[in-house]
Parts: sequence; structure tokens; C-alpha cells
Amino acid sequence: MWWRLLFLASAALPLCVAQSWTGQVVRVGDGDTLEILRGRTTVRVRLHGVDCPELGQDFGERARQRTGALAMRQQVTVRQIETDRFGRVVGEVFLPGGASLNRKLVEEGLAWWYRQYAPRDLQLRLLEEKARDARRGLWAHPSPIPPWKWRGANRRK
Repeated sequence: MWWRLLFLASAALPLCVAQSWTGQVVRVGDGDTLEILRGRTTVRVRLHGVDCPELGQDFGERARQRTGALAMRQQVTVRQIETDRFGRVVGEVFLPGGASLNRKLVEEGLAWWYRQYAPRDLQLRLLEEKARDARRGLWAHPSPIPPWKWRGANRRK
């Protein structure tokens, strides 16, 4: 049990030095991409460590709708981790009350833990395992296709 606490603490270390800011969610592009009004500038934010189904996939629209229900028009806090190659801010989004949108989507079975980008995030791993075991959301499907595989297959067409 102590190793879980140690792992969670070490996974959170990079987040401690991340820049945080607040803004209002003004648009939900898909389940894991938001536009947030920061002052007078709209910032596109990609949720760190999670990957929601694409809009053309099973549960893609449901993930987008749930993200909208949780975050749209809400004042959120973004813990900015990096900027990706598309110029989007990548970060963790905290809802009013302090809950992590990123983690909530995984917990509800509407996003995968994106191991490639958050390999040490034990909490996301555990949330995904619990959702999978409970067959919540996309895990109710007999063989859900991860969005990174779906994107790869659909780019070639």
C-alpha cells in the first residue's frame, strides 16, 4: 500500500511546477478538447493523460456531451503542463469544487488513460481499471477500440 502513495506522490511532482490559470469554458470540441476564455483570449486546451473516443467512434459523442455538461460555461482552473505540436495547451482541468475533469472522464468510462503521455499516472490507471471492471461507459462494449488506434486506421483510408 505504501508504494501506491509513493507512486502517486512521484507522479504528481511534475504537476507541482506547472503553471495554473483560470478561465471560462466557452466551447467543447470533443471529449478531451476545450476552448477556455482566459481574459480576452480563447485558449484551446487538450486534457492531459486521457484520450476520449473520437466523434466518429462509439461513445465519442457521449464523451463530448458529458464534458460539456460538466464544464460548459464553468469557471475552471487549468494546470498547464505543456504545449503540444498543434499549439494547444495540454493540462489538467479542475472543475468548480476542485474535481479533475480529466480523471472524472476516465472514472466514468468515457476516456482511456493515455499511457503514452502519462505513463506514471497511477491514479488514472486505477480509475481506468475500476471503470473497466464495472463495465462503465465505453467498457460496456465487448471490444472498445482505443482512439489512437482508430485515428491510425482512419487516416489511411
